[in-house]
Amino acid sequence: MYGAILGDIIGSRFEFDRGGKTKDFELLTEEDKFTDDSVMTVAVADALLDMPKDAGDDAVKAGVIKSMRKWGRKYPWAGYGQRFFLWLEERDPQPYGSWGNGSAMRVSSVGWLFDDLEETRRYARLTAEVTHNHLEGIKGAECTAAVMFLARTGASKEEIEEYVVREFGYDFSETLEEMRARHQHVESCQDSLPKALRSFFDGESYEEVVRNAVSLGGDTDTLAAIAGAMAEALYDMPVMLRAETLGRIEEDMRDVLMRFDAAIGRGAPEGEN
Repeated sequence: MYGAILGDIIGSRFEFDRGGKTKDFELLTEEDKFTDDSVMTVAVADALLDMPKDAGDDAVKAGVIKSMRKWGRKYPWAGYGQRFFLWLEERDPQPYGSWGNGSAMRVSSVGWLFDDLEETRRYARLTAEVTHNHLEGIKGAECTAAVMFLARTGASKEEIEEYVVREFGYDFSETLEEMRARHQHVESCQDSLPKALRSFFDGESYEEVVRNAVSLGGDTDTLAAIAGAMAEALYDMPVMLRAETLGRIEEDMRDVLMRFDAAIGRGAPEGEN
């Protein structure tokens, strides 16, 4: 979850091809700010942390909707897409068939909170379906959470790659260089997941994975959020970077991350309590 939020923050200043498509950049500056990716990541986590373990599908979705609307209204300036912004304000919000990458960028807490792969995929699906009920939107969320679960439970990269191809059918056979060459700013799961997966499989540390994702240009905050979530699950993050994450978000968001750390049995970064 930290990995997604810091990826969002690092990628924020390069969105819309403002970074020159390079891996050689200062990792964090004063310009870097969290966006809607982080707000909705926190919102989903907040809902699931309060959710009874035996909650049915309808109860899970109702809790996620309530939390996403609460957090979206707290931070209305965070950069939501037009259709999602309208969803936040509707009296009776309904899913709208999106295949956008928003379903994948907000799902990272799911990759940590559940004890088996099927439950992980179930919760990922439910968090997607409240807005992104298109097959591709659901697939993007399930894939992201499944990669995280496999990575944190000891699967090798080869095993994770085999699972992704078998279960989700994404084609990420292009190199990063080929992806940069054909680049367009596309915010779909169909485009973002192969890019995030290639960034993840080519990296050897959290930082390298995020640099890979940012170097692809376009929707850099979301690409780095998705790839960064996967990378944290495999490599963890230096304590310094987790502390940076907490220092660049608001107090109410930090409170959710502290509850998340407690839920997964992880201590707070040094200097935090």
